[in-house]
Amino acid sequence: MSTGPSITLVQGDITEQQADVIVNAANSSLLGGGGVDGAIHRRGGPEILAECRKLRASHYGKGLPTGQAVATTAGRLPAQWVVHTVGPVHSRSEDRSELLASCYRESLRVADELGARTVAFPAISTGIYGWPLDDGARIAVETVRTTPTPTSVQEVRFVLFDRQAYEVFARYAG
Repeated sequence: MSTGPSITLVQGDITEQQADVIVNAANSSLLGGGGVDGAIHRRGGPEILAECRKLRASHYGKGLPTGQAVATTAGRLPAQWVVHTVGPVHSRSEDRSELLASCYRESLRVADELGARTVAFPAISTGIYGWPLDDGARIAVETVRTTPTPTSVQEVRFVLFDRQAYEVFARYAG
């Protein structure tokens, strides 16, 4: 019986992770922004933005839809690729949890197509997009655990910016 990827937790900066894929919590424009997105573009350099502009000029003229994922070079990051995914903005009046789960699922699908063995994720949508950290952690871990196998991805690493996020994810990943 095949099993899914192992899950590890790291408190730190996702732009410093040595992994085949670093996942970017992007905005739909793919042209950089704040938070994780801005950090990845700054540290990765102009190569990432150049590939994102090409994607906008071809397949994603209106931007990358929420819940979808697409890969670019990792530029100067210690990874081979960046997989960009657009998380949903949290809503109290509409259940968008399937869109958040789709970010993780689609990112893993793209990573698998690339042949990646290690994937580093941030806590998608839990920053400026306002997703409650506890629910975001639950969705992230459950989605990774239920991802179809076999897959080339052997390790999923959740890279969490602070101690609070690490401890919340640890409750679900433990």
